[in-house]
Amino acid sequence: MGKAVLMSSVSVDGYMEGPGRSLAWHMVDDELHTHFNGVLRTAGAFISGRVGYELEARVWPGADADPESTGPMVEFARMWRQKPKYVFSRTLTGAGWNTTVVREVDPEHVQGLKERHGDLYLGGADLSGAFLRLGLVDEIRLYVHPVLVGGGRLLFPGGDGLRALDLVEQRVFGNGVALLRYAFPPGAEPGSGPGAGEGERAVP
Repeated sequence: MGKAVLMSSVSVDGYMEGPGRSLAWHMVDDELHTHFNGVLRTAGAFISGRVGYELEARVWPGADADPESTGPMVEFARMWRQKPKYVFSRTLTGAGWNTTVVREVDPEHVQGLKERHGDLYLGGADLSGAFLRLGLVDEIRLYVHPVLVGGGRLLFPGGDGLRALDLVEQRVFGNGVALLRYAFPPGAEPGSGPGAGEGERAVP
């Protein structure tokens, strides 16, 4: 069975987005994007929320035809179109490019996706929070950008109680971005703390 991997860029002060949903502070050069491609090439499926999916759908379907796209961008655009994708949303009526709309985060359904596809890669604060509360995240890959954003949207808003993690990989890229890869220790019961109730399944 595959695993569910939370993968996200984050500022030193914990933000995944700056004010006004700005991502201009993300330091994704060719080295880092090539690394992303190598990691995501092993994914069985991509998992996202509505906002993240709509952002991706504005950029990646035709990025490989854009003369301004870099080599890693062209490679990822083709990968994005081909990979199975699941977008969790109560409001989205349809999606293209090999994408399935799912209305709620159901643990049995997610386990079935792991069995069917292998490793699932997900991002986004709301969706990641729902997966964490239900104990569905097996690994966390944080790419810490050497900036202080000072405001915006936190990746981990908090409120789910103390959780222990094992650091299993660390790496610093040439632009100063640091990868910190964590796994839950054996025997841990993620999602058993406060906020793991039935009402936490709804997604925007």
